[in-house]
Amino acid sequence: MRFKKIQFLLFFAASLILTAPAFASKSETGFLDRTLSLQGITYKYQVFLPDNWSSQQKWPIILFLHGADERGSDGLLQTQVGLPTAIRKERSRFPAIVVIPQCLADHWWSESSMENLALAALAVATDEFSGDPKRTYLTGLSMGGYGSLAIAVKYPHKFAAIAPICGGIVLPEHFRQMHPDLEKSAYPDDPKSYADVAAKIGKTPIWIFHGGSDDTVPVEGSRKLNEALKAAGGDVHYTEYPGVGHNSWDKAYAESEVMTWMLSKSL
Repeated sequence: MRFKKIQFLLFFAASLILTAPAFASKSETGFLDRTLSLQGITYKYQVFLPDNWSSQQKWPIILFLHGADERGSDGLLQTQVGLPTAIRKERSRFPAIVVIPQCLADHWWSESSMENLALAALAVATDEFSGDPKRTYLTGLSMGGYGSLAIAVKYPHKFAAIAPICGGIVLPEHFRQMHPDLEKSAYPDDPKSYADVAAKIGKTPIWIFHGGSDDTVPVEGSRKLNEALKAAGGDVHYTEYPGVGHNSWDKAYAESEVMTWMLSKSL
């Protein structure tokens, strides 16, 4: 009996030794806290990793830009709205890395410092988590919709697809009053502005979403951009939700086809 007991103990100890490396090597997934330093400023941001993430392969990677109400420096508020919320509801629909930077209070995504933050977070996460440069995507809502379009215009060959939600290229008057420093770089509301943006976006696949009753960012801007992109021969999808106000992002990110469409694109 004593011999069998010793055998059992030896077997148990050996099994612990064999399984310990497996536990130790298991990767952390879900929403991860990260920090980034740029020009002496430390920013907090988050990265989402799907449950089956592994460093042994390249992964599609999405840059998500939040709206104006989520600005700050806590590194958390930007995960409470839009794409991160959709991920929490049904994460199996999002088999991709998602990078979630946070724009500082009283700033705007199209400012060079915030644009640099977003792109730097994307670059660092791509290196750290085996992101695929050929399957890199861009989406955002409201202020982030504006930011998505601004970045896509500057870097037309960086993203395999973009999905701006309730954004635009022409700032509404109340935004101009809140951010007078943006006036010098703002597009005037004329056909040439939309034609120029459409030409710069080129053939990059784009899916525009907007609520038909949006009283914060007028839907006319998305309609005009859609028409300009079609006229320029762009690869454009347009979805307008009748009767929906500014929050069109809940419907947009709940669309069953949106992630399938996005992740099917590659540079």
